[in-house]
Amino acid sequence: MIPISQGRSRRATLAGAVCALLVAGTALTGCSEDPNEGTNGVGRLPADQIQTKAQKAAASVGTVRLHGSVQTSGRTYTLDMRLKQQGGIGSVSTEGQTFRLLRVGQELYLRADAAFWGKGGDGEGDSKAADKLASKYVKVPKGDPSYTKFIGFTDKNVLLSGLLTLHGKLSTDGHHEQDGVRTVRVTGDDGAGGTLDVSLEGTPYPLRLVRAGEAGTLTFSAWGADFPLEKPAKDDTLDYGKELPTS
Repeated sequence: MIPISQGRSRRATLAGAVCALLVAGTALTGCSEDPNEGTNGVGRLPADQIQTKAQKAAASVGTVRLHGSVQTSGRTYTLDMRLKQQGGIGSVSTEGQTFRLLRVGQELYLRADAAFWGKGGDGEGDSKAADKLASKYVKVPKGDPSYTKFIGFTDKNVLLSGLLTLHGKLSTDGHHEQDGVRTVRVTGDDGAGGTLDVSLEGTPYPLRLVRAGEAGTLTFSAWGADFPLEKPAKDDTLDYGKELPTS
């Protein structure tokens, strides 16, 4: 949890002092700071309704930045992706290798250095192929296994619909902060089924997700902030035209 700002701490201290004086002077009880005061109100809702509102908010806007790690098929992937309806762009790291993904419409491109393309190769032909592919936006054929494997990282709807659902019995776990924004936290099975921090300010966007089974942590930002998305220049593109190297 991110520490509460000094301004809020001072307000809380002042409120506590005022309450103490009132209680001492008039025997009033129940004087406390309302954590939902000045918020969008979702913190007062049951956990299942908070999750639903966060899912609807995420689906209602066209763009988002997603950053963090996910574990799938026995591998951990570190992502930093900008996503919109027409595609996405960003970086992916796994097993010490980093590459960039770019999707415009249904066309998927992968850009990496020679070390990435040459990983697992053991011959002169592999080295030459790696040098040819290095630092180019390589168009991934739709029939290549890599296309199916990586296109999901660039698809906002597919990615978020699979991520923003907690597992097990839902409950709330207090008020928190994410990058200075007040949030309410929803948990599945007391955290074993994942946790989701939802913004209490403005639209109730999801801001932080801890996946069930220690399968990664992701943060979400720049909701609704547009960004350029274009096909790479011809001189910067290589159409491999067949199945990519197995690396």
